[in-house]
Amino acid sequence: MLFGKKKSVAGLDIGSSSIKMVELDGKANNLNLVSLGFENLPDETIIDGQIMEMNTVSNVIQNVCSNNNVDADQVVTGVSGHSVIIKNIVLPAMSQEELEESIDWHAEEHIPYDLSDVSLDYQITATNSDQTNVLIAACKRERIDNIRQAVQMAGKEPFVIDVDTFALQNCYELNYQPDESQVVTLLNIGASTMNVNIVKGTRSLFTRDITVGGSQFTDVLQRSLGVSFQQAEALKRGVNNAVEGVEETAIEPLINNVTEIVAMEIQKTFDFYRATTEDTQTVVQKILISGGGSKLQGLAQDLSARLELPVEVLDPFRNIKVDSRKFDPDYMSEIMPEMAVAVGLAMRGVA
Repeated sequence: MLFGKKKSVAGLDIGSSSIKMVELDGKANNLNLVSLGFENLPDETIIDGQIMEMNTVSNVIQNVCSNNNVDADQVVTGVSGHSVIIKNIVLPAMSQEELEESIDWHAEEHIPYDLSDVSLDYQITATNSDQTNVLIAACKRERIDNIRQAVQMAGKEPFVIDVDTFALQNCYELNYQPDESQVVTLLNIGASTMNVNIVKGTRSLFTRDITVGGSQFTDVLQRSLGVSFQQAEALKRGVNNAVEGVEETAIEPLINNVTEIVAMEIQKTFDFYRATTEDTQTVVQKILISGGGSKLQGLAQDLSARLELPVEVLDPFRNIKVDSRKFDPDYMSEIMPEMAVAVGLAMRGVA
C-alpha cells in the first residue's frame, strides 16, 4: 500500500479539538523527529468526527505546516468513532486467495452498513490448521471523503487513511517493543472520543471507540462552577489559582464523577472482551494512556486505583531521537500525550 518518496510523508492527526502533525525520517528502529506541529481548533469545527467547517480545518493544517517547517507534500491521516467498524473474526482455515475471494461475504455479517457505502480492509493476524484469525476494518466512504477534502484543500495529498486505534498501536510497538506475552490496554482520550485497544504483544485483541472524552470534564466544570471554557480547562489541568474564589474542594467531586464514568467504560470494555473470547488466560497487565484528556491532573493515579491496574502515560518519543536544540524539552513534555496518534501515523511514511 505504500508508495512514493517515504521521507516526504507526515502524520496528520485531525482531532475534534486540535490538529497534530509529525514528520519523521530514518528506519524503523532508528527514527528522528524532523518536524512537529500542534494547533487548537475552534469549538464545533468538528462534531462527532464530521468536519463541519472545512475551510477552518484546511487553514489550520496549512498554519501548522508553515509555522513548523513541515515540508511533506503527502500525509497519512486517520479515522475513528462510530463511522469506523473494527472486528476480529475467526474463519475456517483457508489460503490468502480464498480469503480475498470471500472477505466481502464474511464482512457482511459483521458490518452494519451496506458494503457499497464503506471502504473495507483486512489483515490475517494468526493461522493454524483449523482456523484463520482475521482483523477487518471498515469506514463509511462519506467520512473518508470528508477528511480527504480537508487535506486536499490544505494543499496536501492523502497518502494513506489509517485507523487512529492502529496508529496508536504502531506508536506503542515502536516505543515499547513488547514481547508476545505482554498484554496492555492502549487508551487514547481525545476531546470527544476515547479509543480503547487491548493488545497482546503486537496483536490487537479487541478495540472499542467510546463517546467519552476530555471535553466532558471541561463541560461539567463550566456548568457546575459557572466559569468560562478557558478557566475550566485550567482547573481541569490543576493550574494553581486558575479561577479566583473557586475552592479545590468544589472541583474534586466534579472531576471524580467523570473519572468514574471513564473507569466504568474501560471496565465495560474488559467485560465485553472476556464475553466474546475463548482465551480465558489473557489478563490485562497495565494501561497506557495518551491524548489531551490524559493530561488531567491525577487521572492516571485515579484510574489505577479504580481499576486495580498500573496506569502510566504513553511516551510517543521514547524510542525516537529528538534534538533538544531544535525542539524545546518543556514544550515537548507539555504536548507529548497528545502526539501519540500523529507519531503512529507518521510511521506509515517511513521504512
